Amino acid sequence: MSSASGPKSKIGGYFGFEEAGTDLRTELIAGTTTFLTMAYIIVVNPAILSEAIQIEGYTQGEVYQMIAIATILASIAAILVMAFHANRPFGLAPGMGLNAYFAFTVVILLGVPWQTALAAVFVEGVIFVLLTAVGARRYVIELFPEPVKFAVGAGIGLFLLLLGLIEMNVIVAYEATLVQLNDVAADPVALVALAGLALTFVLYARGTTGAIIIGILTTAAAGWALTLAGVVERGVLTPAELPSAQYDITPLAGAFVDGFYGIDPVTFVLVVFTFFFVDFFDTAGTLIGVSQFGGFLDEEGNLPEMEKPLMADAVGTTVGAMVGTSTVTTFIESSTGIEEGGRTGMTALTVGVLFALSLVFVPVIAAIPDYASYLALVVVGIIMLQGVSDIDWDHPAWLISGGLTITVMPLTASIADGLAAGIVSYPVIKAAVGEGDDVHPGQWLLAAAFVVYYYVSAGGVLGGT
Repeated sequence: MSSASGPKSKIGGYFGFEEAGTDLRTELIAGTTTFLTMAYIIVVNPAILSEAIQIEGYTQGEVYQMIAIATILASIAAILVMAFHANRPFGLAPGMGLNAYFAFTVVILLGVPWQTALAAVFVEGVIFVLLTAVGARRYVIELFPEPVKFAVGAGIGLFLLLLGLIEMNVIVAYEATLVQLNDVAADPVALVALAGLALTFVLYARGTTGAIIIGILTTAAAGWALTLAGVVERGVLTPAELPSAQYDITPLAGAFVDGFYGIDPVTFVLVVFTFFFVDFFDTAGTLIGVSQFGGFLDEEGNLPEMEKPLMADAVGTTVGAMVGTSTVTTFIESSTGIEEGGRTGMTALTVGVLFALSLVFVPVIAAIPDYASYLALVVVGIIMLQGVSDIDWDHPAWLISGGLTITVMPLTASIADGLAAGIVSYPVIKAAVGEGDDVHPGQWLLAAAFVVYYYVSAGGVLGGT
């Protein structure tokens, strides 16, 4: 059988490789790249949630493994929708930030049972499914001001850059100036990470296919080589322990049902509202940012058929709550796969398959140090700064709302906060320069909604969220 009518041709026809200007090899490389930069969530998410989720008769380590499996299953559910329904190259998993809010604010600080917190996530997911099905989420996102849409990519880029440099120990906390350059010459992690980053930059500059994958794997291999050679102790450049998989998640899966009993209605509604609000705009910001980066946006800065990728995180969130994890969202690390040429759902499907394989190879995935994976964020973060060229810096409304969107994201470590700054400022500045008639009424409503949300959260109504 010729290749023209073989399996590759069928796959390419299904996902539309020719129309997207891609091929199977590129999509596989892109999906693998995205997965490697997302794989940390398999370790980090259970590390955070296990602080709050305690199951009688099981140790924290056992609960950790249950949550790791739940993390993988929720990711797979969302990614399958993204691959086959949306045909977009985006990876999804339980989101950073919201998992911390789930554990440390809702459960530990507010004292809400973890089962009830999962019930709130489930309700949020169901609401998302319904709103996405009728097109309401797409309508709201398309109300985003143009400068905000075009600034999101650069804002996410700076956010990625900061996260990567911190994880690589290049930037550290400092009381006087908040952050400063670390003493990298005395830090093995920073030295190995910077060497890997330099290699990745060189490979990227030379147009090497799979440059980011090569950089990650080479950096990880260097860390293990130095450890095994006795240059550094175990746990410095490599994980101290490699956990084994825990497949029995029956004590965790379905626990959200118990969360609907004996709940305080007011607290429950506020928790659902916060999960809903932050996830809504985090996902919107990520979708717009990575779509801009991949050239998927139309001339008005909108993502065609946006409701399809939005349905993926809605389904993922609902399934995630059922199996025992926090809100699922589109990952900004998807940009790494897009940079490698990923353009269709085959990229997402590759990510999903690798998540499924990780059920067996959890110890192997855990062997890749975080600093090795995070160097990809630095590379892509810098590349995403190209988005600033689409902003009309001469117009005050574009300058201020776009500039705030870009800078507030990394400074608050929140995509939603950056969006809020841009969305709230845009109609105000447009009105100030005499162009208030150009502002859609829905944009004023969006701005007002953000003001109400931040009054509720920052005002202490949610117990100091």
